[in-house]
This record gives sequence, C-alpha cells and structure tokens, in this order.
Amino acid sequence: MFVLNDTTIDPSDLAARLDRVLTDPATHRYGLHMQNAGTALSALLYLRAQGAGVFPIHPGIPPETAREMAQAAGCDVMLTDGLKQTALPQAGTAPRGDVLVQMSSGTTGAAKVITRTWAEIAAEVESYAAFFTASAAMTPVIACPVTHSYGLIAGVFVALHRGHVPVVLDSLNPKYILRRLRETDQPLLYTSPAMLHTLARLLPADQRLYAANTSGTVLPDAWFQAIRARTTHLFQQYGCSEAGCVAINQDLQNPYDVGKPLPHVTLTAGRTGTPHAVRITIAGQTIDTGDLGCLSDTGMLVFTARADDLINVAGLNVYPQDIEKTVMALPGVTDAVAFRLPDPHSGARAGLLYAGTASEDTIRQACRAALADYQQPALIRQLPALPRQANGKISRREISAQYTPETADA
Repeated sequence: MFVLNDTTIDPSDLAARLDRVLTDPATHRYGLHMQNAGTALSALLYLRAQGAGVFPIHPGIPPETAREMAQAAGCDVMLTDGLKQTALPQAGTAPRGDVLVQMSSGTTGAAKVITRTWAEIAAEVESYAAFFTASAAMTPVIACPVTHSYGLIAGVFVALHRGHVPVVLDSLNPKYILRRLRETDQPLLYTSPAMLHTLARLLPADQRLYAANTSGTVLPDAWFQAIRARTTHLFQQYGCSEAGCVAINQDLQNPYDVGKPLPHVTLTAGRTGTPHAVRITIAGQTIDTGDLGCLSDTGMLVFTARADDLINVAGLNVYPQDIEKTVMALPGVTDAVAFRLPDPHSGARAGLLYAGTASEDTIRQACRAALADYQQPALIRQLPALPRQANGKISRREISAQYTPETADA
C-alpha cells in the first residue's frame, strides 16, 4: 500500500490487469512512462515482483524522447498509459530482465545508463533500513520523483520493507507539502535541497519540520543554517548512481559531513585535512565516485569537492565551495555557484554566478577580503535565479561552457 497525495492505493488492484496483458515479463525490459503516478508506481512494484527489467521515466519527458531513452537503455517494450505496449527494436538476445535501469544525472558529463539487479537493490534496502535506526518509526513523505533512486529506493522501497505506508506527493506546491506533513504522523520528508530550503522559509514562526532527509548535493551553508534551525531531525545521505545510497548522517550538524558508511559497503578516502578520491567497494567491485573527501576518526565521510569541479590555478587548488561559502554569507545573496573558466596564463580561473540583491562590487570586495589572490573570481555575474535541476544540483560543466569567453553571450 502507498498513499498518492490524498488517496490510498493498493498496488494489487492493478496486478490482475497486468497479469492479463503482459506475457512472461521476467524476460523483458520495460520503459515505464505514465502520466498517472499511482498507476506507474503500482506497475513498477508489480514488475519488480515478477523479476522484470524496468526503466522508470519521468512523466514530464515528452513521449518521443522517452521512447528514445528507453531504446538506448536496452528496453524492448514501452509500457505507457492504458497499459499500452509498444515493441522497441533491440539487437542481440542478451538478458533484459531482473534489473532496475536508471540514468545518471548528467551533471558531470553525458548521462549514463545504470543497471542494477533487484538483488543488489534488495541488499541496499536491507542495509539502509538496518543502519538508519533514527528513522525507523517515521513515515516517509516523498516529495521528489519516484523515477529517481532517492525517492524510489530510499523512500518507497525502504518504507515498504519496514511495513510503513509511504506518502508520495506529485504536487510540488510548498503549501500543499506542508499541509500533508502536518497531517502525517512523524513525517520524514524526502525532497530536493531547493524545496527543503523553500519550506524552511515558508514555515510559520511557531512551527518546525519534524524530520527531513537531504541528498544529491551538499547544502550551501546559508541554506543549511536556515533548514537546520527549522528542522527537529535533519538527515543526509550520500551515494552514486552505480551503487545507490552508501552513507547516512543521522544527525546533520555540518553539511559537509555526508555520512557514515552503510554495512554492505566499504568506503575509502583521504584522512582529515588531506582529501583524496572517494571510492566505494561493493559486491567485490570498486567504484570511483569522482568525489574528493576525507574519513574522520569517527568514520564520517567529509565531502570536499567533485574532482572535476576542482579549479587548478597555476598549480594551486581552488575548491568551489570555499568561494561559495564566502559569497553565501553575505546579506542579499540567496544562491551562488563557483565554476572553472579556462585562462591562457594560469590554466584556469574561478567564475561565479549568484542570485540576490547584493551588487557585484559588494561580492568582489567580500572575496578580496576573505580569499587568496588565486581564489578570486575572474568573472562575477548576477542572475535572477541559478540554473538548478529538479534535484537541486547544478551542472558546473554546463555553466562553464556557457560562460567561457568564446561561447558566452556578448
């Protein structure tokens, strides 16, 4: 059972229809693209139980694009509204069942097709539920896409594993989300950092969020302070597309303390003060996350930066977060992102975009006062809003390409 907005849904109601229309689902990989979130999630749960391959696709993606994505993901059947099936041509006879297929976010390069077996996901769910004891009695309220692993696996699958009835919200109206949180016993909110920040600002002065989980990107310091002050229980999880969630912080007091490793994985990184590549070993496979970080004496993974976000200025490392922290501390700045710009003399320099009412001159003066010469942004640009994705992430790679002098708008 799960709740969609205000309606309780029993997935077994759809199972009899799917039994009639699907032939040997365990041998197929389905591109699942439906506008009705209740039907889509019910179908996904059915296909998981049947051992089928499933690629859930966000309903906002246009049908033709969804079809192209499904074909690229190795799907041989498209399952759409009305339980309509469309065959997709695929070369070869490789097994297509028994996997969940997802696309990486694409914030650090072209999106990749990620396939994980249902057994691997079951191991993640079991480990997550056993380790994350602080949330054991809480009811997940999932205000983020269940086509993504954060909402689907950490939110829905873990809730069902624990015997809870998850509440899935496909409305992103902040006032509606706050109402549903008030109506839910011990609600644990799964949502994007941007939405969490919005909710913290909208809360009446005498109210607090009971519990919230954040993932996908480190909260900017100013956002973190606002959210932490309005949230009783604040959690953070860390992972990657290839391995799912691998670490959880069960009492978030510093946004860079992204979590302690779950029992089913091994994490390696630098030691305190000396960041190195963060690598995950799971089921005998080692995955380079592309992140830099350290493991503290208590086993906490402390995030430093994405390795490909690092800005090397004449041999000196500039971490974008150092610039962003300086700028976000200023009155009148609501959002900021630092990124790499090519430079013919030093190899690279930092660029900075920000949103808010502060002047560019104020930003530059603050940077001069707080940062070393090699950390100074060569470009500072004010925008009405930064180009954040639905999950709160920003693609520094895309911003860098847009604002590199040869390609930037005149």
